[in-house]
Amino acid sequence: MSISYVSGGKPYSPPPYPRSRRRVGELMAIVQGFLIGFGTGGVLLLILLASLLLFFPPPRTNILILGLDRRPSEHTTISRTDTMILVTVNSRANYVGMLSIPRDLWLKMPGGFMDRINDAYVYAEIDKPGSGPAASMQAVRSNFGVDVQSYMQVDLAGFVNIVDAMGGVDIIVPQAIIDYAYPTYDYGTTTVSFAAGPQHMNGDQALAYARIRHGSSDLARAVRQQRVIQAVFAQLLRPATWVRLPAILLAVRQSLATDLTPLDVLRLAPTLLLVGPAHIEHVVIEGDMVQPYITAGGADVLLPVWANINPVLLRMFGQ
Repeated sequence: MSISYVSGGKPYSPPPYPRSRRRVGELMAIVQGFLIGFGTGGVLLLILLASLLLFFPPPRTNILILGLDRRPSEHTTISRTDTMILVTVNSRANYVGMLSIPRDLWLKMPGGFMDRINDAYVYAEIDKPGSGPAASMQAVRSNFGVDVQSYMQVDLAGFVNIVDAMGGVDIIVPQAIIDYAYPTYDYGTTTVSFAAGPQHMNGDQALAYARIRHGSSDLARAVRQQRVIQAVFAQLLRPATWVRLPAILLAVRQSLATDLTPLDVLRLAPTLLLVGPAHIEHVVIEGDMVQPYITAGGADVLLPVWANINPVLLRMFGQ
């Protein structure tokens, strides 16, 4: 499994990958499953879809992934975004990238005042329930200059349900990690730890691995979150997972909120399959792209260093 991300503010641009036999094999296996499941009608639909995408590739799509810090017992939309990842899918260049935005990044909110970017969601929800995703997308658009067309939103319990529905995920843990004060759903704490090496994680374990904070920085946590998303993607490509598709689809419908349509998903699927989880570029805004800052109110935040962020944005979203 290959992970690449910005370290110390020095952007890494992966070389163009040829269409490997393994990637084509995965794609053909999925095609075979599609054909068996849908027969002649599936063949015609698949040929039509492939032809349309070949001659008329869809435009770049940028999707903001929002992970809400909301417990199962909290029946409210008023919550902060614990995770913000901007995903770009460029079908014309066979490129997929993920940019993690630190929750403590100090930026201008849609209302014109300065605050942490993860507060854009909660302020909007307090003012008008259901407007949080739009406010978060607008905060990213106005500060980063990236056209964000869609969003995907999931809370803690929803993430656990989706991962459990697919039978868990496989993640390679680079080094052992432990948190003696991991927050529980009832606002208590517990100890969680992960040994180095390959791990098969259920939903609760994958969530804990992505959310560990103590003894680890928020920037390292962003890298782990991207690693978990990569593992989810890889798990969905495994034929053994396809028998679980009814349960997975049910969990997604119950746990995931998005403005993506089924047609949008079909348009993005070929590029995601051809690029594959191992070849997605992973970038975290960190290192010399940010600098520590203490606000007038005494809050520890991060100021963006645009001179170092803009070249990364241009490479990832300006192709």
